[in-house]
Amino acid sequence: MGRPWPTPLIQITASSVEQTDNIYDALRPMIELGPLADLIPKTGEEFIRLPNGGRIDVVTSSAKSRLGQRVTFVPQDETGTWTAASGMLKVAGHQRRGLAGMGGRAVEITNAWDPAEDSVAQRTAESRQRDIYRQHVTAPANLSYRDKRERHKIHRFVYAGWWGERNLPSIEAEAAELLEKDPAQAERFFGNRIVHGLGSWLADDLWERSKADKLIGPAICLGFDGSESGDWTAIRAETADGHRFTPTYGPDLRPTIWNPDEWGGSIPRGEVHAAVDEIFRNFRVARAYCDPKGWQSEIADWALVHGDEVFVEWATYRIVQMHAALERSVTDLISGRSTHDTCPITAVHVGNARKIAKPGDRYILGKPSEHQKIDAAMADTLAHEAAADARAAGWTGEEALSYGWASA
Repeated sequence: MGRPWPTPLIQITASSVEQTDNIYDALRPMIELGPLADLIPKTGEEFIRLPNGGRIDVVTSSAKSRLGQRVTFVPQDETGTWTAASGMLKVAGHQRRGLAGMGGRAVEITNAWDPAEDSVAQRTAESRQRDIYRQHVTAPANLSYRDKRERHKIHRFVYAGWWGERNLPSIEAEAAELLEKDPAQAERFFGNRIVHGLGSWLADDLWERSKADKLIGPAICLGFDGSESGDWTAIRAETADGHRFTPTYGPDLRPTIWNPDEWGGSIPRGEVHAAVDEIFRNFRVARAYCDPKGWQSEIADWALVHGDEVFVEWATYRIVQMHAALERSVTDLISGRSTHDTCPITAVHVGNARKIAKPGDRYILGKPSEHQKIDAAMADTLAHEAAADARAAGWTGEEALSYGWASA
């Protein structure tokens, strides 16, 4: 059962005073004209005094004197625009620490964010913590926002059940105009989709449409992309019939993707060794393509144990070969020859990947910013290249004796 806070302290928070008005200007008449009018006889322009010494305050990045207080509830508006440049990352951090000390709660309200900005909303959405409730309604991924009829279906889906449903013609008019100059922004704002900008490796929603639940046989190929501290390290796998997935290992079935920030600032090489050992005990690995940078010794050790015909150094800096591998990966996703699991980390990394132009009408992949990692996407490409080359050499996986379900 819920019970009132003895002394509630509520901070309505946004990047500007005008933004906080979205909540505050609606709250005041609700109090003045509703059943709380007897308990709260006066609502001010900047704060509302509550019974027992409580308050409802308005907070922005400029109101640092109010940060660090023992807040009990914080509605945070438009956190998709809360970035380091705006100073709002620090604001959110101060408020979360205050809420943690009081056992309070925060609610984020936002439009779809730009994945290139590393906003508070993006960090919350991509967090792996299980105590976060996320409500993000999206239309079916197969609908194209650039097609007028399908865009109308997206709007009807997203705005169903509230006032926006009655204003679909106006929404369509604004969206169509914005599409001419900034299609990504239009799809984010009106379509409620997390859309990357120009230069994205995969077009539209190709990755989303390529998801599938498939049986995983013990015959697989691997792709490995390693780092030491700045970037992540990842292992992806592909079955003989073209299904890509992230293996798991250890007693907690951790995914074979390592973020150095979660391991004291560097990749836990012992964990990687344990994961490789478990993969080879659980699967029959035909081939493993590994980017050797910084991991030559480990790759050599694995080759000694499992065979140098299995572990192959495959440098991702080679423009001709990397471009061909990327193009084959995309082509096979489009044709349906290859599918993938629902690994959320890989989905983020694939979305982050940008085409970096190279001579000869070729490209390789790069990060749009330092915080937007692409290592799982690189490992996925290597796994697909290894499997494609193995199939070309006659690998079918038919020697497999048993099957199991892929981990999501």
